[in-house]
Amino acid sequence: MTVHFIGAGPGAPDLITVRGLNLIRDCKVVLYAGSLVPESIVAEAPADARVIDTSALHLDEIIAEMKDAAAAGHDVARVHSGDPSLYGAIGEQMRRLDDLGIAYDITPGVPAFAAAAAALGCELTLPNVSQTVVLTRTSVRSTDMPKGEELAKLGESGATLAVHLSVNNLVPVVRDLVPHYGEDCPVVVAYRASWPDEQYIHGTLADIRDKVKKSGITRTALILVGRVLDAKAFDNSRLYAADHHHVLRPKKEKV
Repeated sequence: MTVHFIGAGPGAPDLITVRGLNLIRDCKVVLYAGSLVPESIVAEAPADARVIDTSALHLDEIIAEMKDAAAAGHDVARVHSGDPSLYGAIGEQMRRLDDLGIAYDITPGVPAFAAAAAALGCELTLPNVSQTVVLTRTSVRSTDMPKGEELAKLGESGATLAVHLSVNNLVPVVRDLVPHYGEDCPVVVAYRASWPDEQYIHGTLADIRDKVKKSGITRTALILVGRVLDAKAFDNSRLYAADHHHVLRPKKEKV
């Protein structure tokens, strides 16, 4: 028996991986985060499967379902939104499964920041603009950020930022980033990326808070910050430059 941690992707049912979907179709127990995973994905479970929305369950209750499945010899599809390695809270579940001697594996999924970038038609790493993407969050009601990972500190890099779980924290987000990025730095707040009701609010650090406040968005949103979001003048990548040679494109000898 195995517990399969599965990244369901950002929301669109067809953005789950083939492997993840096949596992859901094979498992007799499906545990999913109903607030973030579409029911259409878990609807692919076998007709006789035990399908449970874990939104209202705490950790002990979730582990109890896995223990019961193990006793019955049933594989479990533990379905998380996006990619489970990002804010998926799978670490604590795997630690408990280790203690219980229950096997598990992980199937990656499309993260929300990638879905948002795709919808925006944006490359997050442009030459001479930004070559680094920082995935982070801020502290609201969740665990405090470790020392050295405060947004103001990370902002010193000038990298493209994907700030999770922080749409209700826009005042300190703006305050911490303006000194490093400038008030005119582009910002996009992506609400429920890839869902039918997705929204993308475009602005700058100077006006994004007012725009989001008017929208009424208070959850399930990602904040993207960086000059790549509206960059027009940037160098071409060296990857496809005619004078860039490598093992698969060797330098041509002059005739």
